[in-house]
Amino acid sequence: MSDSIRYAGPMASPKLHAEKISGALGAELRGIDLREELDAAGFEALEQTILEHHVVFLRDQPLSDEQHLALAQRFGPLSLYPLIEALGGEVALETIEDSADSPPKAAHWHTDVTWIPEPPKLGILCAQEIPPYGGDTIWASLHAAYDALSALMQQRIDGLSVFHDTGEGFWADVELEQGAEKTREIRAKVSAGAEHPLVRTHPVTGRKALFVAGYFMQRVVGMNEAESHMLLDFLMEHACQPRFQCRWRWQVHDLAIWDERCTIHHALSDHFPQRRRMRRCTVDGERPYFDA
Repeated sequence: MSDSIRYAGPMASPKLHAEKISGALGAELRGIDLREELDAAGFEALEQTILEHHVVFLRDQPLSDEQHLALAQRFGPLSLYPLIEALGGEVALETIEDSADSPPKAAHWHTDVTWIPEPPKLGILCAQEIPPYGGDTIWASLHAAYDALSALMQQRIDGLSVFHDTGEGFWADVELEQGAEKTREIRAKVSAGAEHPLVRTHPVTGRKALFVAGYFMQRVVGMNEAESHMLLDFLMEHACQPRFQCRWRWQVHDLAIWDERCTIHHALSDHFPQRRRMRRCTVDGERPYFDA
């Protein structure tokens, strides 16, 4: 969210209507067409609605590539995926395509690209080709997950740090596509991981979120391997409970916008080997921090 905006609660708008889809997070928005540029008041209402619901969904938004990028740029500078940047690319849009020849790669709970010092703050996903069944995406609220912990557990984890990295499996997949020599070149240009607080403070709302990121979390700093696994496994299982979730059944031209700083998501793979094609971009974020 832009630095000039501070959260002031839900904003009324004569056009934008938000209908909650679960108790913890998620709302379907009606009354706006994002192919048309929102005025300042309309865009601020959209920003505030994302802050309130963490993830929002809009039906029937057939945005072109240019419109998708223009919308994202209103939230801040566009992110360039580190591997694309390492390969010399300059395109901020990514196509995520599942097919019989390309199995799903995001079928795990995760928060995007937490293995860099300043992970994205916002994700925007457009559905382009959707199978007849399966392929839903689930989000979970990391604010709700933190709030549901006991006061004693909150005290124990506040101030801890976690080292995030891609993991070796990530590079094995890259090597299958790029070859060993090219993978070594790419790896030398990409972040070797980043240390982030286990509990982060949202820079706009001030709320605390349990900053778990699935398979990108390698270890709790200062703990031995057994202690680290025990704590992270518990917190992941806690954060991904159904009571903190919302689930979206995609239709072609659906659009989802979510706050990466307080959510975790899981793209289900139950459509495989049917084809599913999505277009995504992310917006640059800030270095996560914990403010006691």
